[in-house]
Amino acid sequence: MHVLDLLQLDSLGLSLLWGEETLLGQEVVGVTATDLEEPGRFLGPGELVLSGLVWWAEGDEAKADRFVSALADAGATALLAGEETHGTVPAALVDACRAHRVPLVAVPARTSFRAVTEAVYLRQWGDLSRRPTRLFALPEIVRGELSRLVEEGAGPAELLERACAHLGRVSCYLLTAAGRTVARTPAAPALTAVQASAAVARGGFRLHIEGAGSPYDAWQLFVPDPDAAPPRVLHEIADVLARCREGQSRRHAAERLAGQELVGVLESAQTLPAPRAAPAAAAAPAAPADTGALEEALAVAGLPAGGPYRVLAATSGDALAEALRHLDGAAYAVGRSVAVLHEDPATGADTVGLLRSVWPLLGQCGGAGAGLRLGVGAPAAGAEGLRGSLQQARFALTAADGGCPVREVEELDTLGELMGGVPTEVRSVFAARILGALGDGMLRETLEVFLANNCSWARTAEALHLHVNTVHYRIERVELLTGRDLSRLDHKLDLYAALRCG
Repeated sequence: MHVLDLLQLDSLGLSLLWGEETLLGQEVVGVTATDLEEPGRFLGPGELVLSGLVWWAEGDEAKADRFVSALADAGATALLAGEETHGTVPAALVDACRAHRVPLVAVPARTSFRAVTEAVYLRQWGDLSRRPTRLFALPEIVRGELSRLVEEGAGPAELLERACAHLGRVSCYLLTAAGRTVARTPAAPALTAVQASAAVARGGFRLHIEGAGSPYDAWQLFVPDPDAAPPRVLHEIADVLARCREGQSRRHAAERLAGQELVGVLESAQTLPAPRAAPAAAAAPAAPADTGALEEALAVAGLPAGGPYRVLAATSGDALAEALRHLDGAAYAVGRSVAVLHEDPATGADTVGLLRSVWPLLGQCGGAGAGLRLGVGAPAAGAEGLRGSLQQARFALTAADGGCPVREVEELDTLGELMGGVPTEVRSVFAARILGALGDGMLRETLEVFLANNCSWARTAEALHLHVNTVHYRIERVELLTGRDLSRLDHKLDLYAALRCG
């Protein structure tokens, strides 16, 4: 299978933008779709790379050069670039491919990446059927047994073990896009998600099994030793597992529905006002919310009665669901973007620490993790504390950022971090109200340096290369324009918070 073979398929409508004949005749061993800016660690030699160019920004030639350089270093046979995102393939990408000698093919908007992938593998299957020696198919008896197991609802672990049993002690894994081991053969050593991702990056034979939903749902059949099993057999095994994947997707969808029902009950739980009484009792405290509906929803979602529970909020519910599946044996329910996790104190597991270690892997799933963040509420002893944990998780989510994408509410131990959880719209109004009269010039800079130096006149003057009298004058202007007195602690905090919000 060569790139030239694809170019000759009228149904795909591909256009060659650059490529020498010798390069177009290289053998294609697989296809990888990616929109990572630097995808090299996820590519293998001989692969075609499909990219929708979501990572591309107009005028950034260096970014195009880095992307193509990564393909060349990984030994990719060609780049197939989609025209749908930008209307055309950028000229800078053509120049980069020419410089690094990577063939470049344009994929029109009407042609799906799936059609290209299917064309590659259909051609490969045709090539394999004409080759003798070790490129043989599954024995008929094994194929029949696997079909029966799929119909009976067998899981991926049983299917993979039965499919590979006649191959001897072969190490074979079924992994998610984030490195979670869905199944492995008995000869394959256990790997953490980080170890599995590193092993895939080092090379081996792998086949993608696309998920029905998000990029986090995709599977890949991975054999570390590319000569350990016949490729045609692995293709047939992948096809069986793809049928099993459909059943798994239906079960996960049902679980997500139950989880969303729990989250819906949790979000609708409101504190009920105390009964109206005589004026003397007007200030009576509110009655606690009824937890009966929550406890019932927890049971329906399959969570154990009693706590402790923890609520998590994420920018992507699909990513959150995959992250929680890395917690082996944990009980949880996931909705659209919120999850309730039961933490069994008997296990002593650091669930948040495990989620934190997995989160970067989710961010590498086909470019889908841009801006991926997670907020974690404090433990709730029982159902009555879940609403508070939900509010905390959402606040922590707002405070999370690129430097700390997983944020626990207990970690908000500075005023700056606390302010980070305030919605952007609220912060901007607060900053404008307090500091608007200062503008963005020297008065604001002087205030920042003055507060940073603990209101020391001498150190502020030294840091700004000013005379102390000039600092006194500027701070007096700040106090006049803001209506704050910097000798008072509360006014200092007002100004410091406003600077953090600006």
